[in-house]
Amino acid sequence: MDYYDPMVPSHRFRTALLTAALLATATTGWTQSGGQPSSADVAPPHIPSAQLDAELFYEIFLGELTTQSGDPGAGYSLMLEAARRSGDSALYRRAADIALQARSGDYALAAARAWKEAQPQSREANRYTLQILIALNRIGETPELLRQELAQMPAASKAEALSALPQMYGRASDKSLAANVVERALTDELLHPATGPAAWTALGRMRLAAGNKASALDAARQALTLDGANTVAMPLVLELMEEGVTEAELLVTTHLAKHPDPDLRTAYARVLLGQQRYPAARQQLETVTRDKPDLREAWLALATLQFQDNRLRNAEKSLQRYMELTNAATSDPDLQRRGLTQAYLLSAQIAEKNKDYAAAESWLGRIENSEEMLSAQRRRASLLAQQGKLPQARALLRGLPGNTPSHARMKLQAEVQLLQEMRLYKEALAVQVELVAQDPEDNELVYDQAMLAEKSGDPAMMEQLLRQLIERKPDYHHAYNALGYSLAERGLRLEEAKGLISKALEYAPGDPFITDSLGWVEFRLGNSAEALRLLSIAFKARPDAEIAAHLGEVLWSTGNRAQASSVWREGLRLNPDNETLKDTLKRLGAMP
Repeated sequence: MDYYDPMVPSHRFRTALLTAALLATATTGWTQSGGQPSSADVAPPHIPSAQLDAELFYEIFLGELTTQSGDPGAGYSLMLEAARRSGDSALYRRAADIALQARSGDYALAAARAWKEAQPQSREANRYTLQILIALNRIGETPELLRQELAQMPAASKAEALSALPQMYGRASDKSLAANVVERALTDELLHPATGPAAWTALGRMRLAAGNKASALDAARQALTLDGANTVAMPLVLELMEEGVTEAELLVTTHLAKHPDPDLRTAYARVLLGQQRYPAARQQLETVTRDKPDLREAWLALATLQFQDNRLRNAEKSLQRYMELTNAATSDPDLQRRGLTQAYLLSAQIAEKNKDYAAAESWLGRIENSEEMLSAQRRRASLLAQQGKLPQARALLRGLPGNTPSHARMKLQAEVQLLQEMRLYKEALAVQVELVAQDPEDNELVYDQAMLAEKSGDPAMMEQLLRQLIERKPDYHHAYNALGYSLAERGLRLEEAKGLISKALEYAPGDPFITDSLGWVEFRLGNSAEALRLLSIAFKARPDAEIAAHLGEVLWSTGNRAQASSVWREGLRLNPDNETLKDTLKRLGAMP
């Protein structure tokens, strides 16, 4: 419903009528009839009795009564009028709350502003006005309010409050405006040694949310310049690394050189893992486990890397150490249980690689976490398949509990993954078709179907599906890249392939895998120097076995065979089972 304008004078007359009605019902037992709120149901804000005259009391009472009776507009007007007459903070707050509960932000703002006008130095009035303006997305009106809030805040609370600013402004539609507004409000805090690191970090996060990575990096540098030992900016720096800002890594390594911090080093290793820079991640984790051997998370991450490197015995030792530390821990049982579940799954995979299927089944049998049962059953299906029991493996996955559409999707995806692991691509494609039929508008499912079509030897279907994706979602860069790479790999329509891949790079600039595709098509076009430049950039940004295969072949073809062998060895170390790399070595007769 629409609110009454709180400035309309007729409210005095309405108040008198409602007061009369209240007095009439008070003598007839009305308060107990029809489920209407009685005086006991109405809880007017507490006001010292000395401030209450009869008219003010009834105005407050009627404000609550009309609000609870379904007329928040009248209740708001009465309460705001009472607040103005009494100057009481509780009444201003209640008027704003009534409007907020009725989802009328403009009227809530009017109450908050009236409150702030009446009490300019009230921190609560200032905070209410600030929060309502942010909720209404009127970000440009908040700088002075935010500045006042920080100025009135106890020094001990400022760092935490500053860290909360990116979340506070997180729903702003104009992220750049929000960052600029906060920067104006933080002028004093940014220069202060005590608050500067947190202030610059908050500003950096807001700049990153606005897509301004260079300015976010500058903010992180400013935070570290003010206090190089302070780690408050490091999560922002690591996030910038994840966003592909290569200069951010120097800030991490410089900080670690001066202030060795096992927790930061572990977080850095996680970022390196996400970038598939496995040797660098392993080096960091080995340092952590040496310097702080009781940091159990590092042992689990190191075991995962050692497993990927096929260093199975080392992985087993790391897992054993992780499980010892985890079993001895007493804090957060849920976190402890989830960590052990990951360790059991990895132990099962190690046993599976060693062909010790009984041991693998034993590890899987330890998993009690219902959230991870699907992963355990997938591994069981893999064990069955590797023992020649593929029908039983597929039946196990199809028979998993759960009949909802999401359960059906997960079961089919698990079956597709199993069939891909067994290199049964036509069978996997048939199951993927079932998946797509469940949700034909899901671009990711259609893309996966296209990739399986190519592996199944049906490039025509792959091209049809990818072009369908491009038409449906013109900025879907994966489709441009996949189609361009497929054409280049088959030596077809190379100029068109180059155009498709270049288009993909426009949507995802700097992506190492798309850069790899462009390097490969340049090689197919006979531009070896440009191919070598692009592939070197891609491999440096993301060490990957498939990129290693392409870079090594270009080096091999240009006579740099020793360097090619070195790149291939690194690729094999990263992923000894990569099909592209193995096929390349076999085709060229190379022995790295």
